[in-house]
This record gives sequence, C-alpha cells and structure tokens, in this order.
Amino acid sequence: MQRLHIAIAGCGPAGLATALLLHRDGHHVTLFERFDAPRPVGSGLMIQPTGFAVLRALGLADALLDHGARIDRLHGEAGSSGRVVLSVRYAALGKRAGFGVGVHRATLFALLHQAVAAAGIAIETGCAVSGSDLTAGDRRVLLLEGDRRIGPFDLIVDALGTRTPLAPPCGRTLAYGALWGTLDWPADAGFDPAALEQRYRRASVMVGVLPIGRFPGDPRQQAALFWSLRADRLAEWQAAGLDAWKAEVSALWPATRALLDQIHSPDQLTFARYAHRTLPRPAEAGMIHIGDAWHSASPQLGQGANMALLDAYALALALRQSPDVATALSKAIAMRRRHVHLYQALTALFTPVYQSDSHALPFVRDRIVGPLSKLWPATRIQAAMVSGLIGNPLKPLFG
Repeated sequence: MQRLHIAIAGCGPAGLATALLLHRDGHHVTLFERFDAPRPVGSGLMIQPTGFAVLRALGLADALLDHGARIDRLHGEAGSSGRVVLSVRYAALGKRAGFGVGVHRATLFALLHQAVAAAGIAIETGCAVSGSDLTAGDRRVLLLEGDRRIGPFDLIVDALGTRTPLAPPCGRTLAYGALWGTLDWPADAGFDPAALEQRYRRASVMVGVLPIGRFPGDPRQQAALFWSLRADRLAEWQAAGLDAWKAEVSALWPATRALLDQIHSPDQLTFARYAHRTLPRPAEAGMIHIGDAWHSASPQLGQGANMALLDAYALALALRQSPDVATALSKAIAMRRRHVHLYQALTALFTPVYQSDSHALPFVRDRIVGPLSKLWPATRIQAAMVSGLIGNPLKPLFG
C-alpha cells in the first residue's frame, strides 16, 4: 500500500504502539494528545504473553523485563481463613509457558514514548479531539475543541479510550472500581515478588498487591496496592478517613501494614472507574477504533493493555497486506473480533465473582470452584485464560 497520512488520537499504549508500527512501515503518522505534554493515567497493570509478543516485535521486550517485575503466578485467599480460592501458575501451560510482567503504566508509557521520540514521530499536544468529518474519497478531518480542523487524513486511529468522542456511547459503567496506590516494595513483609496476590471477603471486599518493578532511572522496586470499592461509596470512604480504611485493610491482610504505613494522604491513592462496553462498529470509512475505544471491561482478567497492543499490531499487519484502507480495516477487525468478543464475555462472566454485592457467588467460588480449580485440566484452562491465550489470538498475527 502507498504511504498514508494517518492521525492517531490518544497517546496511551494503544496510540503509541500503533504510531511506532505504522511509522516503521513507512506511513506518515501524527499523534494528537489533549494534554500539554503526553502523560500516563493509572497505576499498575500486567503485560501478558499476548502483549509481550507485540512489545517484542517493537524491540521493547528487554527494556520491559529490565523495568518490570516477572510474574509467575496469581494467588488469592478468602479472608482470614487462608482458604485458597485462586491459584494460577503460568507453568501449567507446559514447556513453552510464558509469564506476566507487572509494570506501572508510567513505565510502559515511558518506554513507548521514548521509542516514538527516537523515531521522530510528530506529537501535537494541547489537542482535545471533539469529533471527525468524512470528506471526499473516504478521507477524514479531525475536529478539535475551539473549532479547529486538521486534515484531511487517509486514516484516523481512535485510541482515546472508553469515553472517546469519536464513537457513540455504548455499554455500561460498572458499580465497582478500585483505589490504586504506588508504593515502595516492602522486602521483608512476606509478599512474593513473582506473584499477584489478593485477599477477599465475599465479593465486595478485595485487596491486592502487584509487584511492578521500577521506574526508569530509579533503582527502587515498587508495588501497586489496590482496594476494591463501589463508586457510590467513595464519598463515604473519604469521610471515614485513612485510619479507618487502614484498619480494615490490615485486619483482612496484616502483611499490608508495611505498605499502608507509606500512605499519609488520600492524594496518594487514585480511584479508577471501569466500564464494560463493546462498540458494535469498530471500523467505519476512514477511521478505526482500537483498545478501550473499541472494547473495555473490568480488569479482573488483566487484558486491557494487552488487547490494545494486539489491536495495534493487527491494524499494522492488515495495512501491509491490503490494497486499500477499507479492505485493511475490515481485515484488522476480522483478525481481532473473535478474541475480543471471547474475552468480553469471559470478563463479564467472572467479574461478579470477585467484584459484586453477591453472597451466593463468592460462597460457590470459595467452597467449590476454588478447590476444583487446583486440579487438571482447570489449572491449564486458568493459566490460558489469564495469559490471554484462549482463542489463540497470536496465530493470525504472528503465524
């Protein structure tokens, strides 16, 4: 395909990865970012073998491993009973099993952004996108706040996330979100530096600790602490004060005191809200929606950033293989649709088991599903689910 003029709206992992891939294929790419300087939003996440394959293709795998924390297992216990209700080991997938990488969003952003800067890809900051207009020849103009129009472009890539103004609203906001904090890793607290660990009380209370490696230029190892919380109880949490919350968390999991002692202000915690949505039409003339702009869900299966990276790679591959933009967009969606729908369904199924007001679901989880999940073939199925490999999403992309 001839060299295209492409606008990418959004400088998150999806937008930055797409920019790198398309620039390397010879296209003229410009990133548009609403902030005065690109910046990450959020705390910790996990890169699974799916997302890792894309970062390897970008030449960033070694840098990610140097800065992130290798995760070999996920472990969850119910309350103070010590009953194991979640036990997932990547090794259950056999000799070619992969692993997860715990990393702060800021670190992942820095690695991608540095690569974009080194490639000389243009980033236009202070550009709040408000919409787009279709012009002659299925080209599009990007509309910015302040009645600004930029373009036309051969293709607009929407990587603006769940609340993108480039697509109609759809889906639903989930009742539960989470408080996230980034803290120094407590070496002597007994946490496994190669595990995502969680403690639950029913499905309405959850605390987790994820190793996330180190920030660029900083030798200190970090941990992400997260606490499940209903969005409509955030004001109540704020009114109760930090001491009451710390007492509740440490009562559920005493080892977290080593992390809680580092929190001196509510400003050290960020509340994240989640939505479950799947855009019915992820591609239209001259525009494609990727990542959370196409599909978003709760983080229970830890697939968000990984799905976005796969979307980016599928788009680049489709453009290489197609004679025109319209054919490429259809091909990119076809390569990803099955996997997206599968994980949207799985996440919708499992989220209430770990984040809801249900009493019945956690009872079944703790006393039936938990014990059974330690047996084969459940061990392998769980590992495949967490790693993002159910549905074999890498085959159409990497062969």
